[in-house]
Amino acid sequence: MHRLRTTLLVALVLASPGVRPLAAQPAVQQAISLTLGGAARLAADRGAGPETARLRALQADARVRQRRAELLPSITASAFDGERTFNSAGLGIAFADPATGRGLLDPNGQRLGPVRSWDLRGSVRQNLFDGAALARLRAARSAALAGAEDATGASQQAAAAAATAYVRAMRADAYLGARQTDSVLAAELVGMARDQLNAGIGIALDVTRARAQLSLIRSQLIAARSERERARIDLVRTLGLADGTPVTLVDSLPSIGAASGPASATDAVARALRARGDIRAAIEQSAAAERLVAAIRAERLPSLSLFADQGSNGKATDRLLNTYSWGIQLSVPVFDGFRREGRLDEQRAASRELDVRRREIERQVTADIRVALLDLGAARELLEAADERLSLAEQELDQARERLRAGVAGNAEVITASLALNSARTQAIEARAGLLFARVALGRAQGSVSELP
Repeated sequence: MHRLRTTLLVALVLASPGVRPLAAQPAVQQAISLTLGGAARLAADRGAGPETARLRALQADARVRQRRAELLPSITASAFDGERTFNSAGLGIAFADPATGRGLLDPNGQRLGPVRSWDLRGSVRQNLFDGAALARLRAARSAALAGAEDATGASQQAAAAAATAYVRAMRADAYLGARQTDSVLAAELVGMARDQLNAGIGIALDVTRARAQLSLIRSQLIAARSERERARIDLVRTLGLADGTPVTLVDSLPSIGAASGPASATDAVARALRARGDIRAAIEQSAAAERLVAAIRAERLPSLSLFADQGSNGKATDRLLNTYSWGIQLSVPVFDGFRREGRLDEQRAASRELDVRRREIERQVTADIRVALLDLGAARELLEAADERLSLAEQELDQARERLRAGVAGNAEVITASLALNSARTQAIEARAGLLFARVALGRAQGSVSELP
């Protein structure tokens, strides 16, 4: 009878509004099973941030091709067919009759034509030497490398955000499981209080106190259910999945142990300086800025180019004559009103700004790693303390229940012990989640979130 009453109370709690068994939720799409590292890698590949950064990298690659075009031949073809009229005075034409000396054309000018002409032409131009164009090409290549590293950095950020959302979802699942376990215990206490009241060895206050405890756990269960749904929505959005996609978490908080971290902060910093995309991007941006300075300087150098033009022209297509021109052109910049010096000063300042930014990123990375290592060490110790407290709270509850069954104590002692166990479970969940958050933070600082298992 007691077991039947407990089962009915638990079913009543789980059937309350806002509280539904997990299996009762209809699946809109096929569920995706993910580990913590799998979620990080999925977000790094499909997230909006990485996709945007990859598109910017493609734009930078396209600018490299544009710069390379300055060093490749330029070929054009043209065809012309039309008529023109001329003003003889405007052209300076003043022919005279050799016999009479009189002008053949009106000295004030007269219209000549219309003259119809055809012109078919092909032209080619090739830079033989252009130091500025070469330097601009090198700068564009460095900018393209920086764009690729930016995409890597964006992938790392997306992976860290997804891993953090995954841990939140794990924590929400753990909270829901803990509150369901608490609800079973609370319902059992209500049944025990009623049995003792019916047997004449209990009082009505014990029943009221147990029902109040059950009501409290019920409200916590509803809140845990709502938090779990919110965490799932946030995880799906962070992963870049379609809205409503069910996600199954392969990992769970109870299975999390205190894994070892890097050997030292020095090793972690060295790895971060090699692996982090934002640091490598800053290095390439500085290199691109320096090469732009070199490109502006190279504009002072002479440039050498070859040109050739060949075609046919005439009044009609049956009388076209071949014409051509070719040559080598040397261009020497002489004076541009100090515009080039102003651009040099601007670009040098931009280069120094990028150097300052790169050094600041490196200092921030060092600080982030040291803080993450401190948090990781503290999280391990907190987890050990939380597990010890949880074990003691379970022992306290077992002892209180035995005293209640023996009739030497009321259910107030059991309720107090159950509240202590509730708090201990919450602390253990937070400790395990905190340990995972610290691991994700360390991975983000090192640029290795996607390597999580």
